[in-house]
Amino acid sequence: MTTHDTTATDGACGCPDGPRIAATRRGVLRGAALAGATMAFGSTMVTLDVRRDPAAAATAARSAVVLLSLRGAADGLSLVVPHQEAAYYAARPGIAVPAASLLAKDATFGLHPSLAPLLPLWETGRLAAIHATGLPVANRSHFSAMEEIEDADPGSAARVGWLNRLVGAAASGSTLEALAVGNGLPASMLGPEPAMSFRSLESATIGGADKWDPQATRMRSLQTLWGSSTSPLAGAARTALSAVVDLGPAKAQPDHVAAYPNSDLGRALSAVARTLRADLGVSAVTVDSGNWDMHVGLGRSTGGWMQRNATDLAAGIAAFFADLGGMADRVTLVTLSEFGRRVQENGTGGLDHGWGNVMFAAGAGVKGGRYYGRWPGLQNTGDADLSVTTDFRSVLAEVVRARTSASVATVFPGFAPETVGFMTGL
Repeated sequence: MTTHDTTATDGACGCPDGPRIAATRRGVLRGAALAGATMAFGSTMVTLDVRRDPAAAATAARSAVVLLSLRGAADGLSLVVPHQEAAYYAARPGIAVPAASLLAKDATFGLHPSLAPLLPLWETGRLAAIHATGLPVANRSHFSAMEEIEDADPGSAARVGWLNRLVGAAASGSTLEALAVGNGLPASMLGPEPAMSFRSLESATIGGADKWDPQATRMRSLQTLWGSSTSPLAGAARTALSAVVDLGPAKAQPDHVAAYPNSDLGRALSAVARTLRADLGVSAVTVDSGNWDMHVGLGRSTGGWMQRNATDLAAGIAAFFADLGGMADRVTLVTLSEFGRRVQENGTGGLDHGWGNVMFAAGAGVKGGRYYGRWPGLQNTGDADLSVTTDFRSVLAEVVRARTSASVATVFPGFAPETVGFMTGL
């Protein structure tokens, strides 16, 4: 088990957005206004459409998509190294990952050595990497790029995220279809469909209970208050109360958090695994990973910020799929970061904002054990980026098409995805 020791350099972003990266939830209130209501019960938040008043009974989902966001713009050229590129090593004399240390090497690529916990998934064909992915046009602002990838609907004025559209297009009737584990609802979850957010399963309860008004009594009081109400918020309140009650079976699941990294990501993925094992009808999940804005102190294959983050990421994903048990056959996890980093290292042992990146897909339906995407090559100049040859939406659309009943045209309006080929059943 590892502990992510966040050093002072981990928070030192050289860009104007840096001090606010941890506060990317500014869109929650805008999304809540669109959805109709945000109900907060203790640290549990549920954003709901006041037009909906679904039954409390959950129905099992056919599959679940887990989006793991690498906030801060991860360096895909460190996570999946193009070791055949002379320009890579020339551009990074201080931080390039040595070819001899890479894992799962083919003629072109290899995995960062800190991703070793993922080798069993790779070797059994359940983990794939898709390189040179990203936004169709470079956008180097953290917040603007995050919003663009999470809305995934360029030019639209609607404040609706792609995961919210996914849930709406493949509605199962469950009150727990959409779940964000962390400190709020990311833009990908905002919109008219119900979505729940909690920091931990144990904290997902009704706040304000005390010895005079214990939990069970408080729940009954709230259910009585809203049960016969005709207020415009009544439907949303009833759905929120039902969702909190529905988490009971998840809380009853065995907690294997000790098998995860001792980090925010490890604890979040443990909570997600418990919830999915309870089979409550959750079909879309978001989890955030770390701070990947490595303008300084990125490091080589051992030591440094990248090694710590990559270790946490790999150990967390590996523990998650082991923890899922039989449910792993119904869960597909995809990683996504708002943009990549420059090819050339800067003067402080880090990398500045770039463009293209790598995405990982793991779990159900993945044709793994190989690298996908069209490789554009690298240039060793101060302003050189990894070019994007595969729109990130094509990667997500392939998962949607292979693992859900939703229409890709509904989830990604106006977009014609290309076939990447990393999913089965297409």
